[in-house]
Amino acid sequence: MIENIIKKIDQIAVQEPNRIAYDYLGTTNTYGDLKKRSDEWAHKISSLDIAAKEPIMIWGGQDFEMIASFLGCVKAGHAYIPIASYSNAERLTMIQEVSKASVVLAIDTLPDIDLDNLTVVKPSELETGDFECDESKFVAGDDNYYIIFTSGTTGKPKGVQISHDNLLSFVNWELEDYDLPKNPSFLAQAPYSFDLSVMSLYPALVTAGKLVVLPHDVTENLGQLFSTLPKLQFNVWVSTPSFAQMCFLDPTFNGEHHPDLTHFLFCGEELTHKCAETLKKKFPQSKIFNTYGPTEATVAVTQVEITDELLAKYDRLPIGKVKDDTQITIDESKGEKPGEGEIIITGPSVSKGYLNNPEKTTAAFFKDEKQAYASYRAGDAGFFDGDMLFYRGRIDFQIKFNGYRIELEEINFYLSKNDLVRYGVVAPKYDRDHKVKQLIAQIELNDGVKDKYSDAEITKILREDLAKNLMPYMIPQRFVYRDDMPISQNGKVDIKAVIKEVNA
Repeated sequence: MIENIIKKIDQIAVQEPNRIAYDYLGTTNTYGDLKKRSDEWAHKISSLDIAAKEPIMIWGGQDFEMIASFLGCVKAGHAYIPIASYSNAERLTMIQEVSKASVVLAIDTLPDIDLDNLTVVKPSELETGDFECDESKFVAGDDNYYIIFTSGTTGKPKGVQISHDNLLSFVNWELEDYDLPKNPSFLAQAPYSFDLSVMSLYPALVTAGKLVVLPHDVTENLGQLFSTLPKLQFNVWVSTPSFAQMCFLDPTFNGEHHPDLTHFLFCGEELTHKCAETLKKKFPQSKIFNTYGPTEATVAVTQVEITDELLAKYDRLPIGKVKDDTQITIDESKGEKPGEGEIIITGPSVSKGYLNNPEKTTAAFFKDEKQAYASYRAGDAGFFDGDMLFYRGRIDFQIKFNGYRIELEEINFYLSKNDLVRYGVVAPKYDRDHKVKQLIAQIELNDGVKDKYSDAEITKILREDLAKNLMPYMIPQRFVYRDDMPISQNGKVDIKAVIKEVNA
């Protein structure tokens, strides 16, 4: 049982300094390297004139310097906010506005934006040497450890606060319930701005394991991916089901070519029966775990091993049994069938809420006087069959697309701001396995727009405009122009009607 994340990682570094902790496409760093570099970051951060416990933004990719800076922040008593450097500049600005952070660690080169109100720290500015860190400053207990920013409904992202105790609850559960190998080597594929990455990051580092990195730019290029993946050696796979399905196109993605791969851990979106069945055939000796959990409850709160018996029993797979320290109840008032409704999560891994956003926090989180822990309204529909939880989609306009959580209303917000658009709504197109396969923008244009531009020109203008404010995965794949939109009784576009039409 781990009691302190930071101290445990340092302890391993002292006992086994030469053990490899990080493998970035063949470039390796040891636990000794990790302690030394994170201490250097902590020393630098402690010298800055910033408020106690103020969060620190970190702009970068997936190289070793990123995780060293994460640990440097928490050793200095500050939560970190990871921001993927493939994001647009506006996302950095919006996160800074919400978080009120005054410091950004520029692990990668920052975009060309006004940084007058920010202190920028680059890796080259750090003093090198052996620095002693004050353990009394380490992030602990209910202090924020990291803050992940997710999609928001009003154009502004929401910062989910995860404390050291939240993270501890999750990590200890993964180590206890997943029957992981000793000193596991984890595939680190998810960007650090995506909380799925935590399923690899800390379970590896507190067990003297290794992180084997598959960088974002490699996964974006199928040729590179299929030439790189067979060269990597790891035994625990962590990804969304969508990423695994993409790897099915690689003929070497099987147990014969990956003999050490013993565990698959899936989170972030629904694991389909077909995907699990295909994996079973390709990796007959491996264990496959389906998990479920929102960012607000620290990565995952349920898990189940997908066995042949489970595949034979269910067409749509369960998302698992609830972890021992957590309770899930179903609010049937939000359901369409008896026993089905909104998933409510209560437990020690539930976040304290959204950073500097009391209105959204009050709407999603609550705590009964009799409860020891906070509860979170997940917005997901589900039901229990015995002690097994099943997922049945969203009850609002939030979706999962390739593992990323997207508020459709955030895309609609920016789409409708464009001068060409009268009404704009983005609808998810689902496949037969209930997964989103495409985002389709349904648009009623303002008068006269079609006289000035062709459909192709309009689409180009809208795409470029959306790219200024949205992450690349949020931009619709198709744009459909229509003469009119269905309008509800309150005079707004009937979004549910549009979604129904798209999936008819």
